[in-house]
Amino acid sequence: MPDSKEHLMDWLRDAHAMEQQAEQMLTSMSGRIENYPDLKARVDQHIGETRNQALKLERCIQRLGGDTSAIKDMTGRAMAMMQGLAGMFASDEVVKGAMASYAFEHLEIAAYTELCAAARTLGDTQTLQTCEEILEEEKAMAAWLGEHLSAVTQRFLVLSDTAGSQAKR
Repeated sequence: MPDSKEHLMDWLRDAHAMEQQAEQMLTSMSGRIENYPDLKARVDQHIGETRNQALKLERCIQRLGGDTSAIKDMTGRAMAMMQGLAGMFASDEVVKGAMASYAFEHLEIAAYTELCAAARTLGDTQTLQTCEEILEEEKAMAAWLGEHLSAVTQRFLVLSDTAGSQAKR
């Protein structure tokens, strides 16, 4: 039966895979956004944050004597790729992408809240500090998306009523 430190290590690997999935999902989304400059800029900013988060997690995992899980990372990227492909066929791709990103940010918030609790319980102050920093970035992205979902939706509707426009992107 795994002990508490093994659980923490497994959850850190899960978070690393989640960041791999997020990077793939956000990169795919950003590459297709054409008519929503504010959304594209914030997504691009978060891609950089996401890459940095994955590196921070990798350092935590290595400091604890482990390594990332290639299988979990690959699975996360594959799931994001499938989501991106599915979105390409939606007539309201940008709205669905923004909604999915908002939901995914809340999944990440839950994961980092759990990781903070585990690190605090185990007295791992370095992992705790890392996870608290990442948690704040995820909360900021979720808040931004929450504040801008209405504007994205409204712009989509205006563009969809304009002949020749690419509202979905």
